[in-house]
Amino acid sequence: MYSEEKKAKEISYSSALSKMQFMCSRQERCCSDIRKKIENWSLSYDDQDKIIQSLIDDKFIDEKRYTGFYVRDKYKFNRWGRIKISHHLKQKQIPESIIMEAFDSISEEIYEANLEDILNSKLRSTREDDSYKLKAKLYRFAQSRGFESNLILRCIEKILHKN
Repeated sequence: MYSEEKKAKEISYSSALSKMQFMCSRQERCCSDIRKKIENWSLSYDDQDKIIQSLIDDKFIDEKRYTGFYVRDKYKFNRWGRIKISHHLKQKQIPESIIMEAFDSISEEIYEANLEDILNSKLRSTREDDSYKLKAKLYRFAQSRGFESNLILRCIEKILHKN
């Protein structure tokens, strides 16, 4: 039975800083992602804070830039709604004001059209004769994707009247 705990890696401040600079130059990161990574290294909290501050000062980390990319990627590729995206960003300790600012980059018409497209696709793959059960399935599906209730209900009515 293997019961040894995972030991913290010994790493110098300058080595940790250069590793984080390299990591941030390859992909957008937020402060909480970096903090999680460097917490596994045997650095003082002071050094951890200095590394993060240095990354921010040198523009390796920018929470607004990260949030903008995150919102666009999750919306465009994962086809998530605002609620789900917002929840995931809050887990990464991104301030609400930055999240709301990033959401402004998504047009309301395109957002609604995306939901309609998702619901139409789900409708084609769903076998249900009872209209009440069909609406419930579509609603739960859209809600699991993180869309707002009032928008879901409006789009369900819209696509069911078309078909």
